[in-house]
Amino acid sequence: MDRLALVLVIIGAINWGLIALFRFDLVANLFGGQDAVLSRIIYGLVGLAGLYCISLLFRERERVGTK
Repeated sequence: MDRLALVLVIIGAINWGLIALFRFDLVANLFGGQDAVLSRIIYGLVGLAGLYCISLLFRERERVGTK
């Protein structure tokens, strides 16, 4: 679940970067405009993934290779 959320957040970050730099909304372009149902679903999933990733800030890190 963590990786899926992270991938969605990265997609959202890339999309916002494209909007800021080039005024190009990749999600809207791929899925039929900002008001298209599929675009709104993608935007919603990215938003939920961002909220989920907040929990990553408060989790204790797992230590690999320590005894």
